[in-house]
Amino acid sequence: MKTNLLSCFSTKPRALAPLLRHAVILALLALLPAAVHAQVFAGDSTTNAIVEYSLFNGTVMNYSFVTGLNSPTGLAISGGNLFVANFNGGNIGTYPLSGAAGNPSLITGLVNPEGIAISGSDMFIVNNGNQTIAEYTTSGVLVNATLVSGLNQSPIGIAVSGGNLFVVNFGNNSIGEYSTSGATINASLITGLVHPFFLGISGSDIFVQNANTGTVGEYTTSGGTVNATLISGLSDPISVTTYGSDLFVLNGISHTIGEYTTSGTPINTALISGVQGPYNLAVVPESSTWALLAGGAAALFAVLRRRRNQSA
Repeated sequence: MKTNLLSCFSTKPRALAPLLRHAVILALLALLPAAVHAQVFAGDSTTNAIVEYSLFNGTVMNYSFVTGLNSPTGLAISGGNLFVANFNGGNIGTYPLSGAAGNPSLITGLVNPEGIAISGSDMFIVNNGNQTIAEYTTSGVLVNATLVSGLNQSPIGIAVSGGNLFVVNFGNNSIGEYSTSGATINASLITGLVHPFFLGISGSDIFVQNANTGTVGEYTTSGGTVNATLISGLSDPISVTTYGSDLFVLNGISHTIGEYTTSGTPINTALISGVQGPYNLAVVPESSTWALLAGGAAALFAVLRRRRNQSA
């Protein structure tokens, strides 16, 4: 007569239950697809590719996660997909984190797109070439090609928080604030930066890099200065992003990605090294790995418990 794992579990002594539970957890970890493990993606402008790294130890997972790009700039992650802006191609492509084939031309007709910010099903794109912010859905449907116009200060990075957009203006070293409906709130919310490119937001705090001074500054979303040199001694930092309570900083000269707390404490200043042609980075949200593991484990344990109770 055939037996299976469930029937064996229901007849084993109670002393074996903890061992079997550990075995189930290990099995679930082994079965998790690579796409759900925490990842860092970085654009490589020399090979026009996106490189995938492990967030846990900084090793390369895939040198060619996405290839055939055209000067990749802005990166954003939402709904299990990586969105990539191609500066010279004037388009946005979308690629599943699972590694399945994507859509390299989800949105076309843009003018030197740079930063991407996503809120729900809405995507906001900085067009550096015509100094505007465009709004599309994450399915590629146009909402407003000129949601914000007349920026005129070489906009690059963008982030969305609390229903507002925060835009990095490289030309006048500032960050402007706009509503997601396109209204100007404060075009000079934060000033006095030094060659900023991208920014990250955690709660009510804004983190922005200053390439020429080798620093990352911290400000509130109301424009107040918390610490203009929260992190210093960097090597031409060109991008910063947040992940939980950590900051990840991409250094252009040293070709590294460093990890810090949002308080500025170094965790690993060279978590990832050898990043070629670096310009921007994105991190997979933390919940994707553990939510899947916890959900799978809970479901399996519920089945095991029900079978055991039935056999009692």
